[in-house]
Order: sequence, then C-alpha cells, then structure tokens
Amino acid sequence: MDLGLADRVYVLTGASRGLGFATAQQLVADGARVVLSARVPEQVAAAVEALGGAERAIGLTADLTDPGTPERLVIAAREQFGRLDGALISVGGPPKGTAAQITDEQWRESFETVFLGSVRTVRTLALALPDGGAIGLVLSTSAREPLPGLGISNGLRPGLAGVAKDVADEYGPRGVRVFGLLPGRIMTDRNRELFAAAGDPERARAAAEAAIPLRRIGDPAEFGRVAAFLLSPAAGYVTGVTVPVDGGALRGL
Repeated sequence: MDLGLADRVYVLTGASRGLGFATAQQLVADGARVVLSARVPEQVAAAVEALGGAERAIGLTADLTDPGTPERLVIAAREQFGRLDGALISVGGPPKGTAAQITDEQWRESFETVFLGSVRTVRTLALALPDGGAIGLVLSTSAREPLPGLGISNGLRPGLAGVAKDVADEYGPRGVRVFGLLPGRIMTDRNRELFAAAGDPERARAAAEAAIPLRRIGDPAEFGRVAAFLLSPAAGYVTGVTVPVDGGALRGL
C-alpha cells in the first residue's frame, strides 16, 4: 500500500533515538523527509547521518521547555524542505517514583517538559499545517491504566490524551488531524532502564512478557510503522483517538 508519504515533511521531537527515531526511519524509508530535535547535539548528528544526511533529514539541538523551540522547528522545515506536513511529539520518560514520593520540583520540571512543552508544540505546529496535516503525541499506556512506580506518567499522560482529543475537535474543521499513541513495553533505552532498576533485569523482563498476550517485548520498528501510517495520508480519516501499540497488554475494550 502506498502511504502517500513521498516528499512530505515531518517534525519529530525527542527523536535522536527510541520511538521517535524508529518513526523517522519508517517515514524516510517511505520517501518522506524529516526534521529531528533532541537535547544532545552528538545524538542528533548521529541520527541525521543514519537517516541519510541532509537530503532526507536535518537536526536541531532543542528542548521543549524553551518556548521558542516549536517555531524554530517550523522555520527549519520550511527553509530546508519548503513545507511542513505533520509532526510526532515525544519527550523523554519522567522520573520514576510513586505520585506521593515525587517532589514538588520534579512535578514542576516534568510538567514543563512532558505536559506544557508538548501542548505548546501542538498549538504552534497545528497552526502551521495545511489541510491534510497530522500530529501524533507519543504518550503511554499509563494514559489508560496507571503503571506501578511511575506516578508522574500516571498523572500527566492522561491529561495529554485529553488535550489531544480537545485539539482534534478544534483543528479538525481545518483538515488537521491529532491523535495519541500509547506504547507499551517496547525495547527502548527507557525500558532497559526500568528493567535494570528492578535489580534483576532478566527476571523483570520475563515478568513483563508474561503479562503481555503476545508474550514478548515490542521492537521500536513495530511502533514506528504504526506511527508512520497514522501520520500519513493513508490514515486521513483517523483523528481524536489514542492508539495502543502494546502487544495487547491493555485490558480495556
């Protein structure tokens, strides 16, 4: 199936590695061009090189807590590639700990990054997109079911899912789609870190896999393919929803 991605241009935040980078790989493989952002310059440069260099990808060292970042991304896409068709907004996982254990400072910092930074970016990019544009927010299955020991994620991700639905209603008449993605256990650095924090990574992984109907941890490319499809014109009638990519782990209908 032709997804209609040829020569389209997408911004991806937090995309020097992990799920954002996996999505960038799928977009580029189908003919799109991408603008990546992340906080570590060396990782951004390595990601751009891995995607084929300036013909297919450019990178910005940027942080979503900076109010100027979203506009910088819009300008970069237009100056380098002449257009902007969509975005995947992802931020790093917030600190571990239960909601009661997390300090006020950690809550504030995470709110600025995970919540406000994402909302600001959605707002800015949506206004820059044409009819047929699409924005995906990388959330978590915690948007539907709390995850043990991840209080900040349990608190902020459901709110972002609500924001995605709200702005999908607002921008839908302009032909701009907004949706959320709910990754479950996918083998990224974040999940390796969580397994390591359990003390016995192999045992923690086995326990996680036992709770997944497919009985395995997902591969980032599996997430990237779903995200690329939803961002593409082929998914032009999908908006205002949250789509799990979790091997069946969520138990709700």
